[in-house]
Amino acid sequence: MRKLLISGSIHYPRSTPEMWPELIRKAKKYNFEGRFDLVRFLKTIQEQGLYSILRIGPYVCAEWNYGGLPVWLHQLPGIALRTDNQVFENEMVNFTTLIVNMIKQEGLLAPQGGPIIIAQIENEYGDVEGPYGDAGKRYVQWCANLAESFNIGVPGSCASKVMLHNPWFKNWGGNHPHRPAQDLAFSVARFYQREGTLQNYYMYHGGTNFDRTAGGPLVATSYDYEAPLDEYGNLNQPKWGHLKELHEALIAMGMLSSMEMQITLTTAIMFGVLPDCKTESHNTAKINVQTSLMVRLPNKAESEPSDLSWLWTPEMIGDVLQGNGGHFKTNQLKEQLSVTIDASDYLWYMTRVYLDPKGPNFSNQMTLRVNTRGHGLYAYVNGELVGSQYSTSGNYSFVFEETNYGAFYDTIPVGINGGPVELVTGNTTWDLSSNEWSYKIGLDGETKQIFTSQQIKWFNGEIPARRPFTWYKTTFKAPIGDEAVVLDLNGMGKGAAWVNGKGIGRFWLIKSSPTADNGCAPCSYNGSFYANKCDTNCGKSTERWYHVPRSFLQDDDNTLVLFEEAGGDPLQVSFQTITMGTVCADLEEGHTMNLACQGGHTIGSVGFASFGDPQGTCGGFSEGTCNGVDALAIVEEACFGKTECSIDVNEEMFGSVDCGGITRRLAVQAKCV
Repeated sequence: MRKLLISGSIHYPRSTPEMWPELIRKAKKYNFEGRFDLVRFLKTIQEQGLYSILRIGPYVCAEWNYGGLPVWLHQLPGIALRTDNQVFENEMVNFTTLIVNMIKQEGLLAPQGGPIIIAQIENEYGDVEGPYGDAGKRYVQWCANLAESFNIGVPGSCASKVMLHNPWFKNWGGNHPHRPAQDLAFSVARFYQREGTLQNYYMYHGGTNFDRTAGGPLVATSYDYEAPLDEYGNLNQPKWGHLKELHEALIAMGMLSSMEMQITLTTAIMFGVLPDCKTESHNTAKINVQTSLMVRLPNKAESEPSDLSWLWTPEMIGDVLQGNGGHFKTNQLKEQLSVTIDASDYLWYMTRVYLDPKGPNFSNQMTLRVNTRGHGLYAYVNGELVGSQYSTSGNYSFVFEETNYGAFYDTIPVGINGGPVELVTGNTTWDLSSNEWSYKIGLDGETKQIFTSQQIKWFNGEIPARRPFTWYKTTFKAPIGDEAVVLDLNGMGKGAAWVNGKGIGRFWLIKSSPTADNGCAPCSYNGSFYANKCDTNCGKSTERWYHVPRSFLQDDDNTLVLFEEAGGDPLQVSFQTITMGTVCADLEEGHTMNLACQGGHTIGSVGFASFGDPQGTCGGFSEGTCNGVDALAIVEEACFGKTECSIDVNEEMFGSVDCGGITRRLAVQAKCV
């Protein structure tokens, strides 16, 4: 009997422990505390009757900061990451041994009765092995020997690649990637039709890059991935439901022998699943589940979103602007990561230069030229901000590399790193690269833990807007209910946010180009899928709303602290909740229409219903050339006031409608209240 393994990736640190049980229930369908509690996560999987594929790493990529490796490795003498290097391999043995011993002690391996059926060391090494040459080949063999030495009793993998991607992650300055449910289902069915056994959805739930965990290149805070479960854990319909129906059909076929299974490529865009070789139980091109349109509602705990009352305090940079307050000095421009050891996103480079105002080359109009591999740069001269510049997704203003992926990624410098830094006037250039440079790591507010400290002096009265390097603080009531909470940072620029001292991530209200890539052209699942084929959100902020997990909130007053580096207006900021606003169905006769609201909400109105050949999509349906006259009344009677409803779509229910021989369909649009 053929075994089919269907799996989906959930990165447990990108959600909270309180979210795990519901995420995993729906999926059925060195710091190990809090949201990093690996053992608790694996036990939650087991409680739901599911199995686990454990990716030990330690390098995991996953758009995680420094690929998941601790940055202090960068400082070890003689180290070279992800190759046959004794220093790195010693540290990898230490980490892997710790993880394996932990899961063994907790009885989490399948032979112990636990959920782990496969374990993986390293990650996608085949993509980067070539540049490492013979050392890379030796490293792969070393990884395999290491895995075998643990004798864990489950199949092991060194850099296996069985993942089926949803669209892609969001980049600052980029559009929103989208992959239609039909195309994703087609790829899954094709994989099993070609004798595949195990596939993995990357991601099944993406989650959020809290704190400073987002890695390069320019990965946004939201790691939604347009997965079947969205960033907040809600069902992403129709993708979740369409894949669920495919899984049910595949599971039914898994009871058959390989000779009895029948997955048929009907056309270049459609697979039909035929358990009995006759009756189609699933068609990847036909969606028969509901579509849900989510909406954001104002915080009901406050009378108006503008009720937030703000305090502010400046980031103390006076000493920096005078060239003082550095942690050390050197006569060279040093690489940023080797200085900060990832303690902060920020590093101040300070130097002094004397120019004779009576000299022949002196000018009041000089150009400062900086060669940097950083994501952003602010330049101050004599205490005044003279300019700033950022690199963005796909359009790099600076020399820039992807710093968490690829061969030798650990050797790619970050920051100014040798420069040059030059003052230019006319034909004269002063190279400041060998000046005495002073360095200060991080922000004064970071050092003082301004987002948790009660000892900070805050100012009230008129709140300064568009002021760079400023901290803002407010208190708010937790929104009523249990729906997902988001922070709307409309009006802000670039920085970071904390709720009750917990980092909800970096923010940046940068907009994508309205004509970037294909300009968000109408999407079709026909043909090959590629990363930007079905982009959405062109010309809008890559990320405006930021997830605030319910577990971060308190019953009484909550505190929000924002650090704004570029200049923004906090008076436009508000808290909102995410809920299901509109539900739709569009399916052929012979199927059953199922509609459901979430969170105890009911179907309050049916705005559209047509049985015949309705046109359009959810949010924009219209009647076609043939239409049953009683469809709206029938749907209202079956669904109004209910949390969910079902209707068989057939002539007996909706009456005879002559559509000239075409297959009749039912389209419905309703609101949840």
